[in-house]
Amino acid sequence: MKRFLSLILLVLALFTLTFTRPALAGDLAKGAKLFSANCAACHAGGKNVVNAAKTLQKGDLEKYSMNSLEAIKTQIAKGKNAMPAFAGRLSEQEIDDVANYVLSQAEKGWS
Repeated sequence: MKRFLSLILLVLALFTLTFTRPALAGDLAKGAKLFSANCAACHAGGKNVVNAAKTLQKGDLEKYSMNSLEAIKTQIAKGKNAMPAFAGRLSEQEIDDVANYVLSQAEKGWS
């Protein structure tokens, strides 16, 4: 009986871990709306109107070590060079949503 109960608990744990969404995954739909409202003026289509060499395309994100969620979230929150900081305008969750959207679009080639 003890063995049977242990097996049931193991199966339940595996099922739960396998079919749950990650707790910190950003909301891509919200990220898209926030990007459109706050970022698209300079970064429409993954481009960069201020510095054409530093786009949001996958290759450029990798080249400049900006191809991680944490790096993008930091850039959004703190800003850098001509890019303003958004920490005062966007919540942490909104910044996370935008960063997830940017990474998702970079993977798709901003199509």
